[in-house]
Amino acid sequence: MAEQAQEIPSAQAVPTGSWQPYALLAAGIAAISTAALFVRLAQDEGAPSLLLAAGRLVVASLTLAPVVLTRHRPALRAVSRRDLVWTTIAGLTLGLHFASWIQSLEYTSVVNSVVLVTTSPLWVALMSPLFLKEPIQRWTIAGLLLALGGGILVGLAGGSGEAAAHAKPLLGNGLALFGAWMLAVYFIIGRRVRTRLNAIVYTWLVYTAGASFLIAVVVLGGVQVGGLPNQAYLWLLLMGLVPQLIGHSLLNVALGFLPAAYVSLIVLSEPVGSGILAFVVLGEAPAALQLVGSALILGGIGVASRKSQPKS
Repeated sequence: MAEQAQEIPSAQAVPTGSWQPYALLAAGIAAISTAALFVRLAQDEGAPSLLLAAGRLVVASLTLAPVVLTRHRPALRAVSRRDLVWTTIAGLTLGLHFASWIQSLEYTSVVNSVVLVTTSPLWVALMSPLFLKEPIQRWTIAGLLLALGGGILVGLAGGSGEAAAHAKPLLGNGLALFGAWMLAVYFIIGRRVRTRLNAIVYTWLVYTAGASFLIAVVVLGGVQVGGLPNQAYLWLLLMGLVPQLIGHSLLNVALGFLPAAYVSLIVLSEPVGSGILAFVVLGEAPAALQLVGSALILGGIGVASRKSQPKS
């Protein structure tokens, strides 16, 4: 990564057939698919949801801080006041996304929560032509419909085991949907601002803004911070390092090269990864509808990829 601020090529400037942005997306999705598992494990240890949301961003921000402050100072000083405002707003929306989504896992199943929160491509697709002037290709729309159809099937399949004990699914589903709206706004802002900023600097500013907002919420809300089992803090740490620092940071880099609607579409594959981890770690065998839905999600991504190659 260059140490000085520089213009990142727009999506249209990346040569046709370039594989690097797609490799970044694949690695990012693999990382963020661990999020729901870490959240549920930490909640089982008594960790409050707001603490998990704040801790996730705090860990990521503190990890990036030494790199930004020692190696990217010129890029940091070059950030304009306008871009600083936009990155702060992006951080707030990211904080709201994590707070609402993690809270939703207290009231609904992992499958339903992840599927609903990953409907963000629908909202991004609706907003992109208006705010980004990025036309939606027919293949992207077809892939979006297939993937969303698969997500609906996964949701209809419901959860198993522990998920059945959740008594407020409507509240949980609503919180997850609100998280999807916030993530869509986050992607839209990122697509506008990310191309003008160094990737690491942009990521750190966003994480720091979101962490500051959630720290204030935790303090003002009197949320328990200390006295939890050591295992809870371990899951919190892993949540900040794997899905957040690695996963979302890679998505931020990809936003500098690919349309926001396509990047957010790829996020629809997260339920597939989460389902695999739930089966391996928690022993939750997927239902038939979940398998069919997962296949549709992957098929939708493949269809969208057919004509989503950026043009030179």
